[in-house]
Amino acid sequence: MNYTAPMLTLPATAEAFGTPSSAQAWLLNGTPLGLAALLLVAGALADAHGRRRVFLLGTLALGVTTALGAFAGTTALFTAARIAQGAASAAILAGSLGLLADAYPSGRDRIRATGVWGASVSAGIALGPLLAAVLSLADWRLAYLALGAATLATAVTGARTLTPPRTGGGGDPASTPTGSEGGPAPSPGRTTDALAPERTADAPAPSPERTADAPAPSPTGRAGGGGRPDLAGATALALALGALLTALTLGRDGWLRPAVGVLLLASAVLLALFVAVERRRKDPMIDLGLLRRPAFRASTVGALFTGLAVIGLFSVLPSLLMRGQGVAPLAAAGLFVLWSGTSFVVALQARRLAGRISAPYQLALGFVLSAAGVLPLLGTVDAPAVPWPRLMAGLVVAGAGSGLLNAALPRLAVDSVPPERAAMGSGANNTARYIGSAAGVALMLALSATDPDTAFAASAALALAGAALTVAGSPRR
Repeated sequence: MNYTAPMLTLPATAEAFGTPSSAQAWLLNGTPLGLAALLLVAGALADAHGRRRVFLLGTLALGVTTALGAFAGTTALFTAARIAQGAASAAILAGSLGLLADAYPSGRDRIRATGVWGASVSAGIALGPLLAAVLSLADWRLAYLALGAATLATAVTGARTLTPPRTGGGGDPASTPTGSEGGPAPSPGRTTDALAPERTADAPAPSPERTADAPAPSPTGRAGGGGRPDLAGATALALALGALLTALTLGRDGWLRPAVGVLLLASAVLLALFVAVERRRKDPMIDLGLLRRPAFRASTVGALFTGLAVIGLFSVLPSLLMRGQGVAPLAAAGLFVLWSGTSFVVALQARRLAGRISAPYQLALGFVLSAAGVLPLLGTVDAPAVPWPRLMAGLVVAGAGSGLLNAALPRLAVDSVPPERAAMGSGANNTARYIGSAAGVALMLALSATDPDTAFAASAALALAGAALTVAGSPRR
């Protein structure tokens, strides 16, 4: 919800700050920039120092920084608050998928759990703009105050309900955490979630040493990966993404300008520096050797193109419709809910595809449906009147594609890496997604400045490219 709220408040926020059109991409891109820069660090920290701890700290920080964003008075301060929100969200995403990997080690229970996780993402995407549209009728800042308060409440609830680690080796009754009624808390291998898998008589008992906050063993055998946060790598990645976003933002005024070329070159150099830093570290944010795994490559490429082709376009679509067709904010939110609500329903049902097609092929199907849904949107922004039937049909088809993507990506992210690297896998996957979304938002805003149909065509082409690349070298089942 926090991520998508600015999609509906963008016109009012830009007016309040006096933000020029060429700089409005930063109002949307602050959060994905923070996410992309720190997701890998968050994944490594979650693996090393405890997924529950990182998740709860991230939730607390997100609540505080979201509320602070409501009091920003300039474009720069609001963007800074959004970057901080992205950094906090990085901890939440990396920690949450790591917690799922602990609670559901493998099999259909993990498929179901990651499907619900993906559906929850879709639900938040849908409700964020709707909440923003309703509250912005009074003041756009109310949306951020409400989201901040709700996030802080979530942090409090998580601290009370997520099972804390044992500190006495599992044998000291005094160190055993208690439940809400004063009785023993669930064992570290169990969850109170309604989705918890049942353990049969033949199933091995969960290890008492491994808890949600127990550091995962590193590949070298040292508990917790043993390394300090990779600030050099994170800085290089953040600067590379910042240079890329600036180049794409400036591109709307001319792609052949020298400044655009210099920034693109700087982004490439900084990305190469990031790779060099990761290769030299003993405990990198991302083990580049994982890229030799076809499933991990499919997961990373699929996440990148989901951001570029899907999130990038639909992040700016409400604003395009409000400005081009004069659609009211609530009506634009309703259209967005149609797309994201369809995504939510499909993500919940996508588990039925498990065993029939592999996750990479599910990603490819999602990309194809997304492209098929975007094509009917051609001509809708500049039409004399809103072609509602064609617009709504396209949003439903594209939403179905998005649901397949949201269900497959988290499962593939944790299945494609060793169990002790689950948080790293989720961090790498979401980093790719938010690098793609940040670049996609900047690109779609730049392309739509002259002709919105150019942005629609680019989105469809990128989706088809993503479909082809995710299945390259991947098994069908």
